[in-house]
Amino acid sequence: MQKSVVIDHLPECVHRYRPEWAVVAVDVIRATTTAITAAAAGRRCFPAPTIEAALALAQAFDNPLLAGESGGKMPAAFEMDNSPADLAGRTDIDRPLVLVSSSGTKVIDEAGGCDAIYLACFRNYSVLSDYIAGRHDRVAVIGAGSLGEFREEDQICCAWIAAGLMSRGYLPESPETTALVSRWRDAPPEACLGSRSVDFLKRTGRMRDLDFILAHIDDLQSVFTVRNGEVHRIRLEAAPTRRPANRDERPAAVVVEC
Repeated sequence: MQKSVVIDHLPECVHRYRPEWAVVAVDVIRATTTAITAAAAGRRCFPAPTIEAALALAQAFDNPLLAGESGGKMPAAFEMDNSPADLAGRTDIDRPLVLVSSSGTKVIDEAGGCDAIYLACFRNYSVLSDYIAGRHDRVAVIGAGSLGEFREEDQICCAWIAAGLMSRGYLPESPETTALVSRWRDAPPEACLGSRSVDFLKRTGRMRDLDFILAHIDDLQSVFTVRNGEVHRIRLEAAPTRRPANRDERPAAVVVEC
């Protein structure tokens, strides 16, 4: 079977890719960055599609940390915003995180019927292509979007991941995938600064999150997957090799702990 990759966006599109697909959920600003930051710190993390689902899920835990936003606002019953910067500064990692967002956690929930669910953001994009390439023939990289738009930060991250798969023999499933990879594959992270998501962070005093995102680029040698509703970290160790010449060419990854 010829291996293929497609880039798509919005939670409503995920139903096109069940089953026999691996889905990569991307919500750089901010849900997958928050979830990955939680799991990387050793905190249990449970994405929820709605406020109601998050509140119900939280009842199963002793002293959970409810975090998130809906429509850009933190729900009244929640303890913190969907903020990777704020989460990274907390020391209470023994408290399980129940996370909800307007789009990102909905993509994760919708992907429940797929062969596998992975999370990606700027922190871990480079290891995903190598890890996925040996495990899945069809991969859908889904940008969460916001207000019906495919925001620049998610386009960039999706394109980086798809480009890595295409360099490993995957064919693009759509002209849109080809166009997005061509446009963004060599873009720097700062190319997202014109995004309406960035404008939202500026307008609402959340620039610490943008600073955190841009300060943590490709700093995790880990793959993050969702199983039974919980985010799991798979730590990888780069095999000794020469430095890659470009973004698509990455050192081989060795699984050392799950």
